[in-house]
Amino acid sequence: MIIYGLHTCTVSQRARKTLEAAGHQVTFRDIREEPMTEAEWAELIAEFGDNLVDRKSNDWRMLSDWLKHSETEDQLAAKPKLMVRPVIRNGDSLHLGWDSTVEAALLSA
Repeated sequence: MIIYGLHTCTVSQRARKTLEAAGHQVTFRDIREEPMTEAEWAELIAEFGDNLVDRKSNDWRMLSDWLKHSETEDQLAAKPKLMVRPVIRNGDSLHLGWDSTVEAALLSA
């Protein structure tokens, strides 16, 4: 299982701790320290579309108008921190965020 997020993101940290406590082998990848490739972004965008960008964040509000109206891949390439976190890969399945639905799906796996 791989968690894509930021070391400073409390939601990503909570997901990691919960999954590890449940006995899952978890690899954490900080997307600032180890940037995503174009192919990786393309896969996530194909799966989640515009939902991959956190439009409620301060980082989103600070984007230029041009970038706010750009394609998702351009926004994430310019500012990876805009990604909704965490993204969790469990085998062939991908999960976005950490809520009761994602938690239940992964803890029952």
